[in-house]
Amino acid sequence: MTISSFLKRASGYLHGHPAGFKALVLVTLSSGSLIAYSDSQSETDRVGLGPNQKEQKKKKVVVLGTGWAGTSFLKDIDISSYEVQVVSPRNYFAFTPLLPSVTCGTVEARSIVEPVRNIIKKRNGEIQFFEAECLKIDATNNQVLCCSNLDQNLGGNREFSLEYDYLVIAVGARVNTFNTPGVRENCYFLKEVEDAQKIRASVIDSFERAVLPGLSEEERKTHLHFVIVGGGPTGVEFAAELHDFVQEDLVTIYPMVKDLVRITLIQSGDHILNTYDERISSFAEQKFRRDGIDVRTGCRVLGVSEKSLSVKVKSHGEVYSIPHGLVVWSTGVGTRPVVSDFMEQVGQGDRRALATNEWLRVKGTENVYALGDCATIDQRKIMEDILSIFKAADQDNSGTLTVSEFQDVVDDILIRYPQVEVYLKSKHLKDVTDLLRDPEGNERESVDIEEFKSALCHVDSQAKSLPATAQVAAQQGAYLSRCFNRRQQCHELPEGPRRFTGVGQHRFRPFRYKHFGSFAPLGGEQAAAELPGDWVSMGHSTQWLWYSVYASKQVSWRTRVLVVFDWTRRFVFGRDSSRI
Repeated sequence: MTISSFLKRASGYLHGHPAGFKALVLVTLSSGSLIAYSDSQSETDRVGLGPNQKEQKKKKVVVLGTGWAGTSFLKDIDISSYEVQVVSPRNYFAFTPLLPSVTCGTVEARSIVEPVRNIIKKRNGEIQFFEAECLKIDATNNQVLCCSNLDQNLGGNREFSLEYDYLVIAVGARVNTFNTPGVRENCYFLKEVEDAQKIRASVIDSFERAVLPGLSEEERKTHLHFVIVGGGPTGVEFAAELHDFVQEDLVTIYPMVKDLVRITLIQSGDHILNTYDERISSFAEQKFRRDGIDVRTGCRVLGVSEKSLSVKVKSHGEVYSIPHGLVVWSTGVGTRPVVSDFMEQVGQGDRRALATNEWLRVKGTENVYALGDCATIDQRKIMEDILSIFKAADQDNSGTLTVSEFQDVVDDILIRYPQVEVYLKSKHLKDVTDLLRDPEGNERESVDIEEFKSALCHVDSQAKSLPATAQVAAQQGAYLSRCFNRRQQCHELPEGPRRFTGVGQHRFRPFRYKHFGSFAPLGGEQAAAELPGDWVSMGHSTQWLWYSVYASKQVSWRTRVLVVFDWTRRFVFGRDSSRI
């Protein structure tokens, strides 16, 4: 076949198939997502369209991150509407709630990770993945600059850029050290699978060093003093896992040092697990006290050196030193550099996380969304719109608002301002209209604007930031993918509440987090749980509930079987103490 005949055939084929080029790019960094849409079509495709033929273009969506938010978005996005590419420095999704179990060999690292390509291959190859790190987001030109983190000796251009129409940032967060001296140099973190593996090796190394000949008893005690800074869920669960590992496995193979092991948990607040119900916090402290775990509350770490850390007692200012063999730092999350740089571009340089609206769109942008630990929802206050709400409800323009008029906008208020419902529950009020009662609790026929302001002035005190948890990130990813899938449908038939400060309705309902409960494993086959409806459960039965829930939440049947097998292996053979 000659070149000319080949070109003719190719041209005929292209003219007969006028399909728009679509690219969906998903980029993922440790726990973040980015979506972008791009209308692009080759000139060859543009030529030959008949007068009745309509170009069909697919938007480019770039997602940064393969954590909980990014993976949840990828699993649900409709690929027929978008072309997707995923960029992440890690080619796997990790079930992070089980990281403390990995540190002690209760669960193996490979049992809690699922390759990203296994997740996206269900999309018939229409989602592309690049193992790279996002270095910079160019909001002006709708581009992201990425760099491959593979071996430089492999050759090729390591840096590349991706254009987007919509960007979804789901890169997660990094550990917050609060600029405490020596933390990054001398502490271990527990954010990634690699962190858990390092801690596991270091624990074994501490025992091996402690049994070497020629050491004094004080030196052995120092090597076997494990300090956890941070009394949140991660720190508490690691302390519990470490205690079980030592008492159930290590003391039998290192009997000569079994009485020298110490575990200390340092918390700056007055109680550990202070975000949980106080009954759970008290139960955890009592159990740790019985187990011999030294819980020191009201203490702040001033600095960490190679062999000790400096601690200040907040109540009376006493400063003392604690020798250590290993320190795990688990005190919250901070912003990643790429997100900090982007925040400067969009005028959010003074914030701790990317601020989004209730639809997860980054404030100051039109086509960038942020999910998970790297972002926070800036819930609009009802008092900012109080005049507009009153005007919309006052249908007869009388200057007063009757209960009947208020009821006409109640549903939209509850959807648009979720803090209203929280406030009602906190005050044990059955209906929103109860807010219009006078200070003595008597019903009023109508209220004026000042009385209306007074009735709602305390509602915004219930607007609180969502916790940086896997549960929140996963729900945000699922919500945003649903919005993308229904974009055209909701453009024609909006499903959101009315716009009190504008005309018509919002296209989508705002994101609403639904709390399904939270667990706190405490070791010794005991756990505590906060369940919906203000239910609290503690003890051995709760631990078995934890097993069933965490097994069911695995991202694939492969990891589900592996995790259950690891738990069974631990019950039968104990944990592996090999340093591999």
